[in-house]
Amino acid sequence: MTSGTVRNRSWVVLGAILIQLCLGAIYAWSVFTPQLQHAGWSKAQTQLVFAAGLFCFAVVMVFAGRALPTAGPRKLAAWGGIVLGLGYILGGLFGGANFATTLLFVGVVGGSGIGLAYVVPIAVGMRWFPDRKGLITGVAVAGFGFGALLWVKLAGSWGGLVETYGLDTTFLVYGIIFLLVVVVGSRWMVFPPADWRPLTSFSPISTVPREAATGVMEFTAIEMLHTPQFYVIFLSFLFSAGAGLMCIGLMKLFPIGALVNNGIAEDHASAVAGTAMAVFFSLANGVGRIAWGALADTLGRRTSIVLMTASQGLLVFAFQWMAGTPAWLYLGAALIGFNFGGNFALFPYVTADTFGAKSVGQNYPWVFLAYGVGGIFGPLLGGRLGDLHNFPLAFTLCGALCIVAAMIMATVRPARHTHAGLPMPA
Repeated sequence: MTSGTVRNRSWVVLGAILIQLCLGAIYAWSVFTPQLQHAGWSKAQTQLVFAAGLFCFAVVMVFAGRALPTAGPRKLAAWGGIVLGLGYILGGLFGGANFATTLLFVGVVGGSGIGLAYVVPIAVGMRWFPDRKGLITGVAVAGFGFGALLWVKLAGSWGGLVETYGLDTTFLVYGIIFLLVVVVGSRWMVFPPADWRPLTSFSPISTVPREAATGVMEFTAIEMLHTPQFYVIFLSFLFSAGAGLMCIGLMKLFPIGALVNNGIAEDHASAVAGTAMAVFFSLANGVGRIAWGALADTLGRRTSIVLMTASQGLLVFAFQWMAGTPAWLYLGAALIGFNFGGNFALFPYVTADTFGAKSVGQNYPWVFLAYGVGGIFGPLLGGRLGDLHNFPLAFTLCGALCIVAAMIMATVRPARHTHAGLPMPA
């Protein structure tokens, strides 16, 4: 399925936001970790479920990208919502505090559902908004960041679901909501007709040759994997996302200890740390996706990524000292969230800009595998060093990797086909 009945591309934006709001539930995981620790889980175990979800998210997304041209975006998004919803429903039915079942259903099954649906709004949005690929990608994935705020607050201070009904019922309620809302949002996930163009004047803004920026030069996934540009982009995403994911996994656990060490009562420290994650990080994460996407349309994708990863490295490094004071904690959480969100607007953009916009649905999942790898090493590194009472080393290592990401991303150049010296037909 290549086109559908959507006549106003604003409906595509609405559908994308609805879908991504639910997929962003994975970032709400930290709201459950204190209760799981009280149930006897280690810090590493709490992070393993999170890491499993991120890994399955990234791996399944590769298969979803390959299936996109044949299954169609609407069907693929709907199946993602069904699998995600069932993962949380089964997690609730089989016991949310049970490590094995939670790892399987919430981590593996839920993460797989996210992987099925995630690429759809990006691929569809870029087709409907070729005049503003960076901005529309940012808007499309902003819901993912804002979703964390919604699900954290519903489980916590707004809805009190965990405290009132427990983990099992919370997972069950979330699963039903995810299934229904994603299926509704999938209604508008259709590609425009092949000859469709926006009514406004269309002049792509890019820092690469026009043939690549407009999608005239398209790379298949196999061709892309044979270019050095792919590996530069992959490593940059890996280091940047891994650092942010470690911070997400520890955004409540580490600040509680740091605040208590500075004389703040544990209950108050827990509330402050929860606010840092649920409000400051989550809101900035969503805003950052839109802001960095819009900036990339003006500054260019490579410059934007270099700025984002370099500043993120400095912030992650400094966070080990910022987390012990409420005001500095809020600022640090907001700035790290702002930059972290930029990953998800900028890396799809750079993939489309470098390897072709029409192929982004098939190519970006391979780049996104870096997120899955980062989702393993980042949270597990933080959890393991936390068990060893050495959180500062985790932040120092991840901050340094972000600086490395900025340095190698500054070297990336436009990719070109080498066979016969000719580009592939679009």
